[in-house]
Amino acid sequence: MEPVFVDRSESLAMIGGVRDRLSQGVGSLLVVEGDSGFGKSTLMRRFAATESGGTCRIVLSRCMPTIGTGSRYAPVWDALTQLSKSPVEPPRRSRLARMLREGTAAAAPELLSVAVPGLGAAFTATRAAAAATVATGSIPGDSLLHADGLATRQLVDVVVQQARDGKPLLLMIDDIQLSDHGTLELLHLLLPRLRDEPLALVLGLGSYGRSASGGQAVHELLAEWERDYGTDSVLRHQVPALPAWAVRQLVTERLRGKAVPERFPDHVFDATAGHPVFVDQVLNLWHPGYGADVPLPEKLPAAIEDRFGRLDPHDRELLVVGATMGEFFCSHTVAEVTGMPQLQVQDRLHAIQRDHGLVTERRRSELPRWTRNLHIDWYDFEHRLLQRTIRRVQQREGARLLRHAGIADALGRLPRAAGSELPRELRVLIADQLRQAGPARAAECAVAHLDLARTAAVEELAFLQAEQHCRTAIDAVRLLPEGTEDHDRRLVEAVELLLSLTEVRWQGGHTDHARPEIDTLAAEAEQAARRLGDRLLIARTTLLRGKTLLAVDGLAPSLAKLEEAVQRARECGDEGITALYVAMVEYGRQLPKRDLKAGLAVLVDAERLYGSAPQLSETGNPVLQHARNLNEMQIGVNLFDAGRFDEARVRLERCVARLDGETPQVELPIALNYLAQLHVAMGAEDKAREALSRALQFEESRGGASGWHAYNSALLALITSRDRTRAREAVALAEEAWQETTCTWLVNLVPIVRNLYVEVLLETGHDPDLAARLARDSLVETERTGMDRSRIAAYCLRSRLRSHAGDIDDAAADARMALSVLEERGDMPALRTEEVLHDAARALHAAGAPHEAQTLWDRARTEIHRKADSMAAPDDRARFLNGVPLNRTLLTHDVPPGHGGAGTVPGQRESRPRA
Repeated sequence: MEPVFVDRSESLAMIGGVRDRLSQGVGSLLVVEGDSGFGKSTLMRRFAATESGGTCRIVLSRCMPTIGTGSRYAPVWDALTQLSKSPVEPPRRSRLARMLREGTAAAAPELLSVAVPGLGAAFTATRAAAAATVATGSIPGDSLLHADGLATRQLVDVVVQQARDGKPLLLMIDDIQLSDHGTLELLHLLLPRLRDEPLALVLGLGSYGRSASGGQAVHELLAEWERDYGTDSVLRHQVPALPAWAVRQLVTERLRGKAVPERFPDHVFDATAGHPVFVDQVLNLWHPGYGADVPLPEKLPAAIEDRFGRLDPHDRELLVVGATMGEFFCSHTVAEVTGMPQLQVQDRLHAIQRDHGLVTERRRSELPRWTRNLHIDWYDFEHRLLQRTIRRVQQREGARLLRHAGIADALGRLPRAAGSELPRELRVLIADQLRQAGPARAAECAVAHLDLARTAAVEELAFLQAEQHCRTAIDAVRLLPEGTEDHDRRLVEAVELLLSLTEVRWQGGHTDHARPEIDTLAAEAEQAARRLGDRLLIARTTLLRGKTLLAVDGLAPSLAKLEEAVQRARECGDEGITALYVAMVEYGRQLPKRDLKAGLAVLVDAERLYGSAPQLSETGNPVLQHARNLNEMQIGVNLFDAGRFDEARVRLERCVARLDGETPQVELPIALNYLAQLHVAMGAEDKAREALSRALQFEESRGGASGWHAYNSALLALITSRDRTRAREAVALAEEAWQETTCTWLVNLVPIVRNLYVEVLLETGHDPDLAARLARDSLVETERTGMDRSRIAAYCLRSRLRSHAGDIDDAAADARMALSVLEERGDMPALRTEEVLHDAARALHAAGAPHEAQTLWDRARTEIHRKADSMAAPDDRARFLNGVPLNRTLLTHDVPPGHGGAGTVPGQRESRPRA
């Protein structure tokens, strides 16, 4: 029976308004919201079918449950596939169009590499890094995520170009609450471009969407879009219930030619309140002779149950199995689970469709691309509520678990073309059925989702999807008995991959009631590795725990665990050489925060190991490449910290030059940051500004918030603040850097950027109260984390703030605290000792301790000369001694009474790479 479409003039007009504005050159977004069964999807299909071919091109795609949440950009690729079939497709991107038309089974990176020249090399390098992450768990996800954002931004450009290549494009995506994260990010980036491009969006959103996997994210995005772009550009429309007259019209049309009592339509409206799918179910129940007094169920599920109950018991079982599989199913799977011959199943399904509705078979031409090599048919339920009601009401819990298990097995046996592999979408369905099969299939569920996580990360570069699969695998593992091989090994694999992918987003801090998830997971993995007795896994999980402890509990416990990780890796012999090198680099990068000389020694030892072990230096392993780059730049910056400027510059410039020739250059912003700090210290601020600008441009070209982008912005703000005419610009840049830091919240970079922000406020005289609050926050935080160099800097900054406010005694107390920590720890990274001494001397001189202050100034001069002696070039020495304001002041004056130029404590580098 052909569906009857009544009313909906208001809803059609809303979509038509978006199209009309688009025809006039104004793009906008409309979100069509509707409860399940209110006809939202029917409305969108109706508009797309009847309004195409006019002033705009109209393309409708839909997110699919289960598959949609795991298939990256699925509705967007579907839309591009439809556009590729257009006879007016321009010659550009013809290869992409051909691949889409032919249903080529390619992941997003391949398709984008075809569409956008130059992307292939970047994706190839990132895939190698992703494969190394999957294999070793030793490379942080910040080396990968830039490709995730790159793919999304390039796909946005592809969509925009499609809109430009013909009539204006109205893109409609239904069931957006079932979307994958990549599609949501794409829409987020696409929205600000609608005003200037021949493109508009209509999104269908189920009102039950908050309970869907991506539903909450959609509602949060909608709120953000309305706030940022206003209700003129972001429109929302709630599909209403049918009015009484529309229900009467629907009854008349559906029951035409039958003796329908006059009052029957009114009874239908009273019982259903105009809920379209409820009306539909009631009309399916009604037969001539019932009259106007036919008993109407009070609730929609009851109407569905009544209708379902009219089926033969064997037919009911077929639909129960189908509903257990999901919104769609195939006869082969139903036959496998029920034991009924497939031909008989097909005959029965055909009869159900003919006599009762309930399900509809799709034409082969309507099946999605991923089914191309599968020999299957495809049945859809009439609507989602029907499928859910059958699944929920018509089976006991134990039977449901068994059916899910049977469906998972049957899906793996679907007939397919010889030599073809199971498509990823089908693997997602199987994994989801295993998840719903409960504890009995938990081990297989964990394996399936871990396999999908690896595929998502390596083949599709879809790291958020990989993270979701890792979390599902961990949930499944926890259903298994602790201490078994299945439990312990799968837990280590899933946690290692999950924490590697998410490291860039780790946040520290915890309450007495709960530790952050990252450290809980790392501790579980470490214990599981110990139970397994696998020495290599023990070394790797110990390293992982050392990194999470740094984020959660601070430096001291982290250093102890990282030192243990080095020892554990040594115990592995040749098998653990890679783990040893990576552990030494990580330990060497953190140790200078407590002991600069010892940390530098560890880094140099790691460098020697890299040069002497062929399995390290003669490989293209991205893990080792990443660690080598970090190690070299860390040696360079720690040589700078130790006052060995020439050696530091050679190291850092060499590292930057090598990174220029590598792909994907993820460590480049870090190396440029270190080099800029050295330039500032040597009095070459123009070179520092150039390096920082380059680092910022590099990261801005990749998009997304970044802790290192924030750090580089803050350092550039500090340099800018020294030009009094640019004070407002400097404050704004520092404020943006701090806001970006609060979004990323990398535990090592937070106090750095906060201290730089305080110093910019000090330099410009802007908002001293804010500066005081920020300095206090750094002191509280570094007391907990043990980041002593940031603590010293914060004491110096607060001392200066208090001096400016006339609080001489408290300023001196802060100066003494800074000196106390410095004397205890010795020279520390990125704390130019002469500046700390100078700041303290000023405060103590003002507080009536001139002799103590003079001693500190003399020490500062000695430190300056020591560093000058590390530079061989006369020009470099002269610039350092005369071009740095503090150095010039200390070496040419006795300092009092003016106390010389402002001291500068430009921040510390207790930092972890962020690409």
